[in-house]
Amino acid sequence: MERADLHDEDTVFTRTGDFADRDAFTAAGWCAMERSLEVVGTRSAMMLIREAFYGGRRFDDLVRRTGLAETVASKRLRQLVADGLMARRPYRVPGARTRHEYVLTERGRSLFPLFVALMNWGRATDGGRGGVELAHAGCGEVLLPAVRCAAGHDVSIEETEARLTPSRPPADEQTQ
Repeated sequence: MERADLHDEDTVFTRTGDFADRDAFTAAGWCAMERSLEVVGTRSAMMLIREAFYGGRRFDDLVRRTGLAETVASKRLRQLVADGLMARRPYRVPGARTRHEYVLTERGRSLFPLFVALMNWGRATDGGRGGVELAHAGCGEVLLPAVRCAAGHDVSIEETEARLTPSRPPADEQTQ
């Protein structure tokens, strides 16, 4: 297996296989990070997801708590629903018309590790301004993001290898 070993203080991780020759291709259009950012890569999307994690559901509350303009929140919520991160659910207060609330789907809840990582990164770089802290309800300790391999080993950036994977059909085509 070909490796691009540049082990100096600026190396992030090792590229292996076809990925070793970084100039032989471009990641544009097929990168998983790029696809993820197409869905959650805006400030407004992450603020709405944050509020959903904090328990916000109703449109008016989401707008008030994020400080987003109603038009921005409405457009972003439609996109989050279309992307399967949130579900739109009807509710009705007695004596009022039916309205809708927004709740995280399982796909949206799967962003929790990213949510924890972004919060911890922000706390570490905010100059001690305080804010919300996430803790384990069982013992009270602060939550930490972790990178683990599928076998359960904690993996540092220096122990990481990047490799290309073959394309596979979308999930809906795999089940047919």
